[in-house]
Amino acid sequence: VQLQASGGGSVQAGGSLRLSCAASGRTFSTPVMGWFRQAPGKEREFVAGIVWTGSSTSYSDSVKGRFTISRDNAKNAVYLQMNSLKPEDTALYYCAADSFSTYRIRTRRTDFDSWGQGTQVTVSS
Repeated sequence: VQLQASGGGSVQAGGSLRLSCAASGRTFSTPVMGWFRQAPGKEREFVAGIVWTGSSTSYSDSVKGRFTISRDNAKNAVYLQMNSLKPEDTALYYCAADSFSTYRIRTRRTDFDSWGQGTQVTVSS
């Protein structure tokens, strides 16, 4: 699976952004999809994940209640709606695919085998 993330930008605290991830290549509809982020000097961390049916999602504690992950298998796309953004959300955001999992959302970086190029999100106070 080849992944292309987009939608990043600069916003003020309290604002919103919607990230998109377009998938191409081999079958997209079955793998678990996730979003990760990496701030300068920090490890890449799990943000959100969604199973292939969209019926189950998982979020890190830091974004729970503010971010929403969704997917449209007909469009081979996954989205991350980010509301009430905070300066600490500033990071490079990556979409990723866990091709070996369909219903179980794993959260380790090493669980995901396909990665997009990243899109920058900057939140100013």
